[in-house]
Amino acid sequence: MTSMIENKVSQPIAHVVLAHGAGADMNHEFMESMAIALNKQNISVLRFNFPYMDKRAELGKKYPPDRMPKLLECYEQVIENYLKSIDSDYQEMPFLIGGKSMGSRVAATLVSSTYEPAMSALSSIDGVFCLGYPFHPAKKPEKLRLAPLQENEKPVIILQGSRDTLGSEDEVGQYSLSSSVQCFFLIDGDHSLKPRVKSGYSLAEHITTAAKEIAQFAKTFVKH
Repeated sequence: MTSMIENKVSQPIAHVVLAHGAGADMNHEFMESMAIALNKQNISVLRFNFPYMDKRAELGKKYPPDRMPKLLECYEQVIENYLKSIDSDYQEMPFLIGGKSMGSRVAATLVSSTYEPAMSALSSIDGVFCLGYPFHPAKKPEKLRLAPLQENEKPVIILQGSRDTLGSEDEVGQYSLSSSVQCFFLIDGDHSLKPRVKSGYSLAEHITTAAKEIAQFAKTFVKH
């Protein structure tokens, strides 16, 4: 069973599932800070661990991330189980999936035509948010991971540090992405959205800004 943490708010405007990146689990400071920031925007958040991360915790060894098919299977199962567990009030409000880095790539792939078969829960997902999308591996800008952002079947918002080494603002500006993908760049942010002190910004500010942008994105799916 996949480990999960749910941070609910009393009067949510939306609810989301948030997946971690390759090297840190759902309890990492970034993940906790983002969940709190989203809660402050009246968004309920479900976090979970991919299987390899639970295996790390159980056995005390550093296992590498599972391959994409297993990550996709896990995320899909988390979504389907979550949607079965929520009450009718939640079913009527915007529902987004997303993640940090690798987690965002998995989320984007789930709602793209590159993933076969299509998720049975796909119709319940309104959009995807990506916190530091890994457009390419570190120091390998030629190995692009654009397919989920070119063949997406749901709107996507990407919150990216402007100097992210896995896809900077300059690099992303040269990519051909779907018209339903929007990118918001956080000034001087790195792959974890963290800016340098000399920028005049802080990580806390960028996390708050990212949460506000996700909230605005979610509001576009309000069912009248």
